[in-house]
Amino acid sequence: MKGQNTWSYQPYRPFLTEVGDVYICRIVPYENKIHFEWLAEGGLNYHVYYRKKDEGEFIFAGETNENEFDIEKLESETDYEFFVQTGEKKSRVRLARCGESIGTVVNYLHPKDEAYAFSGHYLCSPSLVRHPDGFLLASMDVFAANHPQNLTLIFRSDDDGKTWHYVSELMPCFWGKLFIHKGELYMLSCSTEYGDLLIGKSTDGGKTFSAPVTLLRGANGKNGSSGVHKNPQNILYYNGRIYETLEWGSWANKEYCHAAMVMSCDENADLLNPENWSFTEPRKFSQFAPEIAELPDCTMTIEGTLTAAPDGKLYNIMRFGKYGKVLAYAVDTEDHEAPLTYSHCIDFPANYSKFMIQYDEISKKYYSIASRVYDREKSSARNLLSLMASDDLLHWHILQDLYDFRDRDHKKVGLQYVDFFFEGDDILYLCRTAINDANNFHDANYSTFHRIENFRDI
Repeated sequence: MKGQNTWSYQPYRPFLTEVGDVYICRIVPYENKIHFEWLAEGGLNYHVYYRKKDEGEFIFAGETNENEFDIEKLESETDYEFFVQTGEKKSRVRLARCGESIGTVVNYLHPKDEAYAFSGHYLCSPSLVRHPDGFLLASMDVFAANHPQNLTLIFRSDDDGKTWHYVSELMPCFWGKLFIHKGELYMLSCSTEYGDLLIGKSTDGGKTFSAPVTLLRGANGKNGSSGVHKNPQNILYYNGRIYETLEWGSWANKEYCHAAMVMSCDENADLLNPENWSFTEPRKFSQFAPEIAELPDCTMTIEGTLTAAPDGKLYNIMRFGKYGKVLAYAVDTEDHEAPLTYSHCIDFPANYSKFMIQYDEISKKYYSIASRVYDREKSSARNLLSLMASDDLLHWHILQDLYDFRDRDHKKVGLQYVDFFFEGDDILYLCRTAINDANNFHDANYSTFHRIENFRDI
């Protein structure tokens, strides 16, 4: 075998791991059928088999010369096992549960499916981008507690999100954000949870990527050591520079947990040259202004989103552990390595989950799609997804509840970590969705695509 000198695996096949001879690369369960796709060799005939999970012999479902198939006439709220075979070549057995979903399913992963156990069992970190060639790309990583968490899956839509198909995988890649810069596709991510900060570029629409460049060295965070923490946030252009947020720390490090940071680079510089990037000094929560001490029972901020305010200043607005509050840290746009400074507290009704804020040039409003908090006794709930807006970045109002599952168990349903952008009169977004008997609200089994039409009229 030859060594690997890029960042593209189609698919990633760990040594000495049973992955199957045929690779099932995408699964979408419906109420009464399961659609799935695989990487096929041309001219071969494929046979599909299925059964209810752990029940009896596998049943022949049909055959095809294509690389996708629908197993139909299934029972809702039921788990199934299935595989595909051609000659002696056979896929590993995969799992899916028929039942309810929302939006358009980009990808699904059953919580007990072992196909990606080398990385995790659940789908996370939704990232969505429109490629200059017209198609949409969506990415998500595969995570689970006490797992390596280092695989990202990429999918493509050529019909504005109506249908999706597998493109490639990146390994190692976690907490990744796809973005377009000067007409080219980039991925900014970590190697694993609290690992190295990486960036790479694709020149063929995400099918392959260059070898990733390390921008910061991290750790793995599993034993209390600290490293890079980030989330797929908006890339912001401001006064000729490109900005993104990140933190330094880990949940296991109780001293400072996640120290706030911002990274930036001249927008005309080579993004793949680490020397062109500047990082603000990490600042622990306890180092910010004394005013924060007036807000009790809070010890950290995390998962910031960068926004230019009406006063022209750049702020990193961060998720904060007090009900209905977020904190705005000011970014020094003259000294690109100066630590952030505390500015002010904002009433924001979705502070217990990652949120993104985007400014719309047409309406002159700020928008966010996030998991709205609605009950102090259920502060961790993420079963109410809302579209919110603000004229001044200080006062927020609810425009519309997009999905309201408050009548469901908030420990089992979650709509969270939305990545979105404006396109004409619409908002396009990708959601980390836990529904249809997910492991729990946090451990999502779906990545779902959605469109809000004529959002300025809401």
